[in-house]
Amino acid sequence: MRIAAAQLNQTVGDFAGNTANIIAAAHQASTQGARVLLTPELSLTGYPPEDLLLRDSFFAQTESALAEIASATQALELHVIVGHPSLRDGKRYNSASVFYRGQVIGRYSKHDLPNYDVFDEERYFEPDQRPLVVQVQGIGIGIVICEDFWFGYAPQASKAAGAQILLALNASPFHMNKQHVRLDVARENVCSLGLPFIAANLVGGQDELVFDGLSFALGADGSLIGQAQAFASDLLLVDVDEDLALHSPNPPAYGGIVPSLEEQVYQALVLGVRDYLGKNGFPGAIIGLSGGVDSALTLAIAVDALGADKVRAVMMPSRYTAEISWVDSRDMVERLGVQYDEIAISPMVDAFEHGLAPHFVGRSADATEENIQARTRGTLLMALSNKTGRIVLTTGNKSEMAVGYCTLYGDMAGGFAVIKDIAKTLVYRLCDYRNRLGEVIPQRILTRAPSAELRPDQKDQDSLPAYEVLDGIMQMYMEDNHSLADIEAAGFPRPAIEQVVRLMRISEYKRRQAPIGVRVTHRAFGRDWRYPITSRYREQFGE
Repeated sequence: MRIAAAQLNQTVGDFAGNTANIIAAAHQASTQGARVLLTPELSLTGYPPEDLLLRDSFFAQTESALAEIASATQALELHVIVGHPSLRDGKRYNSASVFYRGQVIGRYSKHDLPNYDVFDEERYFEPDQRPLVVQVQGIGIGIVICEDFWFGYAPQASKAAGAQILLALNASPFHMNKQHVRLDVARENVCSLGLPFIAANLVGGQDELVFDGLSFALGADGSLIGQAQAFASDLLLVDVDEDLALHSPNPPAYGGIVPSLEEQVYQALVLGVRDYLGKNGFPGAIIGLSGGVDSALTLAIAVDALGADKVRAVMMPSRYTAEISWVDSRDMVERLGVQYDEIAISPMVDAFEHGLAPHFVGRSADATEENIQARTRGTLLMALSNKTGRIVLTTGNKSEMAVGYCTLYGDMAGGFAVIKDIAKTLVYRLCDYRNRLGEVIPQRILTRAPSAELRPDQKDQDSLPAYEVLDGIMQMYMEDNHSLADIEAAGFPRPAIEQVVRLMRISEYKRRQAPIGVRVTHRAFGRDWRYPITSRYREQFGE
C-alpha cells in the first residue's frame, strides 16, 4: 500500500485556494498509486486561524469546502485525510476527516492542545479523548494531530484501538534545528510502541511564523525512511509492505542530515518574506539602504525572495554618512540589479531643526537630533510606499530590538521586519553564508565597525557592550529564561548584564509598536514574548 503525505503551502482563510491545493494533491497522489493521502493540520483553513475560529461563518465555509473535496475525490480509489476545525455540540475541535468515495468514514479530534510559545489552542479548541483507526487494505491506520505525538496518550490509545501504523497531520512551525526535535519525539512516543510513523507538515509563511515542511516517515525501529523537501511544497510517497516495513522513493532530504543553521535560517527568511508579500498582495518591497550589514542582508534576502525587479533600494545620506557607505551601497545594488535611488536628507533635517530651534533653546544636542534624521528617513520610505503600494522592509536586528537601539517612527517604520529575530552575530554569519552562494555583499560592509552614522565618528559599541557579549546575555536571559546569577556564572560581566537587562525592560514599549517579522528562534519578540510594559519588577542577582 502506498501512502502520500502532501506538504502544502496554505493560506489562512483562503478556502478556495486551500481546497484546490488539496484536490490537486489528491489527484497527484492517486496518479502515483497512493491509496491514502495525508494532509497537514488544519490544511483546509490554514494554520493558525486565530480568532477567525470565533466566527460561525468560518465554520460554515469550512463545511462547504469539505463537501467540495468529497465531491471532487469521490471517483478516486483514495482515502483523503483533511485537517479542519469542526463544531460539535457548540464546542470547537481541531479535527481531521477521512474521505473515501465521497463519504466521511471517520473523524478524529485532537487530544493534546499546545498552549505555550506561539501556540494558543486552548483559547479555541476542546480536547477529545477518542482515537480513530481506519482500515485500508487490511492495515489499521491510526490518526493523530501534531501535538498528540509529542506525548504518550494519543499514540498509546491509537495502538490500543488497533493501529498498526500512525499518521500525523502536522503544523509544526520552524525554529532553528526543529527537525531534530520532531524526529526524536516521534521515536520516543510512537516508534517505541513498535509503530511506523508518517507526518505531513505544513510549509510556508504565515505572518511571523514559517513552516519548514520536512514531512517524514520513520520505520518502527525509528529509522528515517523518507523526508520531503525543506521550505518547499512536496509530495512524500511511502510504501508499506505486508510486514508493515516502510520504503520510500523519496530519499530523505539532505541525505537525512539537517542542513547548517545558517542555511536553515536563510531559507526561512526568504520564504517568510516571499509569502508575507505574496499572500498579502504587495507588489514589491522598498528598503532603506545604509551601507551597513543589516540593510545589506535584508536587501539580499528580499531579492532572493522576490526577484530584483520587485525590490527598490533607497540611500538617504546625511552630513554624517561616510563616503564608503555610498560606495558600498552603489556596489551592492549594481551586483543585485535592483532599482536604486539616492535622496539627501540634510535639507529636510535642517528644516526640522530650524523649526524646532525656538523650542530647544537652552538644551544641548542629544539623541533628539539623531532621531530626527532617522524619522526623516522613515517618512521618506513610507511616502514611497504609499505612492507605489510596495511595503517597506525594516532592517533592525534582534540585538537592537532587545535593547531599544532603534528609533520609533524612524528605522522602525515599515510593514515587515525581516531580521528582527536575528542576533547581530548571526547577521554576519548569514551574510557569509549568502556570499558563499555568490558574492553580493561587499566585503567591506562585513569588516567595518557597525555604526548608525547619526553623529560624527559614531560606533554602535560606544553605547552598547560588544555584540558577542550582548547577544550572549540576550540569549540566556530572553530566549532561555536564565536568572541573572546564571548569566554571571557563565562568565558575563555584571555591569553588562545589568545594562542589557535594564535596556530590555525599558524598551518594551518600543517593541510593541514594531512591525512583525520572521520568527527563527524558539523565543522571539512577538507571539511568544509577553512581558508587561508597565511593571516595577526588578530581578536581583541573588534570586
